[in-house]
Amino acid sequence: MIILGIETSCDETSAAIIEAKPKSKYINLLSNVTSSSLLLHAKTGGIIPEIAARKQVEYIIPVIEKALSDANTDFNNVDNIAVTVGPGLIGSLLVGVETAKTLGYFLNKPIVPVNHLIGHIYSNFIDQPSVDRRLKAVDFPAIALIVSGGHTDLVLMKNHNDLKLLGGTRDDAAGEAFDKIGRLLGMSYPAGPTIEKRAQNGNPKRFNFPRPMIDSGDFEFSFSGLKTAALREVRTMKQFASPTGGLNNETICDFSASLQQAIIDVLIKKTLKAAQKYNAKSILLGGGVAANSKLREDLKSSIVNLKSSIKLFVPTKSLCTDNGGMIASAAFFNHKPISWKKITANPELYFD
Repeated sequence: MIILGIETSCDETSAAIIEAKPKSKYINLLSNVTSSSLLLHAKTGGIIPEIAARKQVEYIIPVIEKALSDANTDFNNVDNIAVTVGPGLIGSLLVGVETAKTLGYFLNKPIVPVNHLIGHIYSNFIDQPSVDRRLKAVDFPAIALIVSGGHTDLVLMKNHNDLKLLGGTRDDAAGEAFDKIGRLLGMSYPAGPTIEKRAQNGNPKRFNFPRPMIDSGDFEFSFSGLKTAALREVRTMKQFASPTGGLNNETICDFSASLQQAIIDVLIKKTLKAAQKYNAKSILLGGGVAANSKLREDLKSSIVNLKSSIKLFVPTKSLCTDNGGMIASAAFFNHKPISWKKITANPELYFD
């Protein structure tokens, strides 16, 4: 089966071609093309929905054509079209959804609607040559941690088509906390990668930031309190900084390392608690923050320290951000095509 995946939930415009045989445990990614308007949003410190949607209208057809070309195929060989229907920005979602519906109608191809959040989980089912083939197959039950700018969720996967939301963020997501706190330090959007880079040269114990809800006994998250604590710390530091109110490099690195560790500690403790409670055989990471190297390393070492046999799956960094490949992958493993007439965009879609 060959699937064209289309993803336009935020500022990325992405299309991919995947191929897989029935009952495959992972799929082959033939192409994955993504165009982003991120540089435009960096100037304003966040996504401007109208600009994102306008750029996606401009990018969508060239991106799909490039995906087909890179895969050395054409529409005649595509069996299904998969498209993100939510959650996301309504204008952006409509670009992908209406494109998929038009293609489905004219080409007479089945369309598979995909939940963007579930798509992030299925980045882990894309064949990665660097991964030992003995470890590629995800064993169920599995715990998935979706961590991005807009979402921080823990999901129990008993099998494909059998997912249960265990808990999510009550306010700011982890990625959103990185971005908003980074802005306090004068970092450009998105701040997460910059904080990670500065943290490499910092002392994670210099600032004692709170670990919100780390011992709450449930699988909920909250990072607004951490954001407030960081704001107070920045204001205090600037009172004793240079006459211009600037912070030196050492302080910013230590602040970044301490902040990053606080967030990671919460994510890991809750994830491992869920894995133990539900006797998970696999843990899957997904979402933009899953590209954070410290999160990957600390989670891996925590599993080793527990002397656990749980297998850890983490996508390559290029598959952590929004991409068409993850949407096509989710469509293959949860194959429920419907008529183009019934496809609708739902910006508030969560786990259904």
